[in-house]
Amino acid sequence: MIQKREDIRNVAIIAHVDHGKTTLVDELLKQSGVFRANQEVAERVMDSNDIERERGITILSKNTAVEYKGTKINIIDTPGHADFGGEVERVLKMVNGVILVVDAFEGPMPQTKFVLRKAMELKLPVIVCVNKIDRPEARPQEVIDEVLELLMDLDATDEQLDCPFVFASAKAGVASLDPEKEGTDMAPLFDTIIDYIPAPEGDPEAGTQVLISTIDYNEYVGRIGVGKVDNGTISVNQEVVIVNHHDPDLCKKVKISKLYEFDGLNKVEVKTASIGSIVAISGISDIHIGDTLCSPENPVAIPFQKISEPTIAMQFIVNDSPLAGQEGKFVTSRHLRDRLFRELNTDVSLRVEETESTDAFKVSGRGELHLSVLIENMRREGYEFAVSKAEVLYKQDENGKKLEPMELAYVDVPEEFSGTVIEKLSMRKGELKEMGHASGGYTRLIFSIPSRGLIGYRGDFMTDTKGNGIMNTIFDDYGPYKGDIAYRAQGSLIAFETGESVTYGLFNAQERGLLFIGPGEKVYSGMVIGQTGKSEDIEVNVCKKKQLTNTRSSSADEALRLVPPKILSLEQALDFIDTDELLEVTPKNLRIRKKILDPTLRKRASFKK
Repeated sequence: MIQKREDIRNVAIIAHVDHGKTTLVDELLKQSGVFRANQEVAERVMDSNDIERERGITILSKNTAVEYKGTKINIIDTPGHADFGGEVERVLKMVNGVILVVDAFEGPMPQTKFVLRKAMELKLPVIVCVNKIDRPEARPQEVIDEVLELLMDLDATDEQLDCPFVFASAKAGVASLDPEKEGTDMAPLFDTIIDYIPAPEGDPEAGTQVLISTIDYNEYVGRIGVGKVDNGTISVNQEVVIVNHHDPDLCKKVKISKLYEFDGLNKVEVKTASIGSIVAISGISDIHIGDTLCSPENPVAIPFQKISEPTIAMQFIVNDSPLAGQEGKFVTSRHLRDRLFRELNTDVSLRVEETESTDAFKVSGRGELHLSVLIENMRREGYEFAVSKAEVLYKQDENGKKLEPMELAYVDVPEEFSGTVIEKLSMRKGELKEMGHASGGYTRLIFSIPSRGLIGYRGDFMTDTKGNGIMNTIFDDYGPYKGDIAYRAQGSLIAFETGESVTYGLFNAQERGLLFIGPGEKVYSGMVIGQTGKSEDIEVNVCKKKQLTNTRSSSADEALRLVPPKILSLEQALDFIDTDELLEVTPKNLRIRKKILDPTLRKRASFKK
């Protein structure tokens, strides 16, 4: 018999990047008494990973739970970037409603639309939280209209259109139901969740059914499956069967050794859990996302949508440069292989394939950001390796025609820069679909563009718009191949010999282009040390010292002035490298180099092309 469980609510918080999801969760935790009155709490406490904290983005979805007036509210904070969209799709299977957070100035953005569409397809009720209501340029009334228009675009039902609006300032920790009145605390949001989000339902007497929606990984206990109890109860020491909707042959008996529920930021061990509870299960070594745990009498898998495919790939290669092995702890192909395959434990949108060479692995992901976060994590752990230029993954249609991934790019720029942006994106095979006005006097341009046309464009975009442009991209579909794109107009400045860079050599080299290194740095033959103004590569000797003459002069050497070098960040370096170059990544340095270091062999290879 189907029953409702009134003492639980399960909600996900969804929003575009930087609209304040994680800060909102902070406040809900604080005001429900999860922390002691005098406890020091870090800002954005849910972003537990260093990179999440530094960049201010959420990468992995997080579970937490708060108590309010005797009801337990399970809250899931989700990522906002398109590259991590795979995380959001899965999490929505665990909840009975969503809180859509929208910035009171920016209004709904492309990513909002993407996540909201997923929630609509699952018929989930929506609470709209207009956040940052205390911004001086906030325009709540217009944002309400924009949200309603978006809901209509997504074919919302009448119930979904009748959604409640809450006006909040997550930073100040207040919410109210009226945009004109300032609230005193978060109670209006808590009350709206309890009144509007339906209680989870299921049959407590039926056989166990738990769908695993996310995987956590811990070095001590291995893989931890997180999911919601749909039917029946689940207990420690219970025998269950693993089945999977997409793999009908799978049927494996396992035993539940440990069971946890969420309380605040902690996992608390429990003996049993019943319908509607979100639980974490450890002790099953090969548990995967999409698996259903069932009682052996009646194993029925819960349907689950397939995880979206990767669109972009890079080679991760053992570092073989002359400076290899001097800065990293983990340098061999075995280290690299183990680390990449370990990443698959938690990141489901990633693929790792072995190649013909034992020293290279093909790693595919959802976008440049997705892969650059992995590279950054690995270099912080002490790995040293090289990566190639990101390339998109092509498909064939039934007639054997080449298809490539296409994206929709939403660009908001001040009017005076729109001409430059249109010109640059058209050169990269972008097609302008729409042009209109955005808020704040900006022009909104919508392009359909191949994914590879966006590789390496972000740096140019920031330069062209003087840092004022906003660009959001979202995967659209596979479309016919659009033809070749030239990634980079300028060539590279290449070091001619191995040694240490000297001021005199750099002074002569800087007339040829823009340098990436300063004096006193180790260089080797074939390493890229700058960018030329012309299209072809130029070799320079930056280790060249000035020959001594017998004229005595104390000031002649001091007059050499160097232009400060352009130090590239990881993203800029990944954007800059060309198809015949590699990026050498070590815990201390990022160096760009040619794939073929020997100048004679390099020339031969370019003639063959």
